[in-house]
Amino acid sequence: MAPSAASGVSSLPSGFAVFTTFPDLLFIFEFVFGGLVWILISSSHVPIPLIQGWVMFASVFCFVATTILAFLYVIGAHGNRTSWITLDAAYHSVAALFYFGASVLEALATIQLQDGFYYKFYHENISAVVFSYVATLLYVVHAMFSLIRWKSS
Repeated sequence: MAPSAASGVSSLPSGFAVFTTFPDLLFIFEFVFGGLVWILISSSHVPIPLIQGWVMFASVFCFVATTILAFLYVIGAHGNRTSWITLDAAYHSVAALFYFGASVLEALATIQLQDGFYYKFYHENISAVVFSYVATLLYVVHAMFSLIRWKSS
């Protein structure tokens, strides 16, 4: 007899199936764009250290936390418990909020850099802003689909 949907057992992927199911497939893109933001911010020149510090914190925290969460999914630490769906949705919601704040602050700092900075530094910051907004979008989409998965569990 097949388990019913009301039994409380989720269908979370484990192993390398994590990288073939949606929204868990987004882990790969979160790594790539989060890493790009991290690299670009660490090499850019931001005149306000507090802004650069927050953007660095958000990108490093999300990169490390996403790595740990993806690793835990791959090794199957979730044991198909529905509480992991809640954890996934909560984490991606917080990460989206962190990245959104970092994106807005980095865009503000980049606008202030428009005059008086070298062409290369200004374009590095523009790239960081673009990749930060892409990472924000990825975390928002992952959070939304995790919430949908949570609601249907």
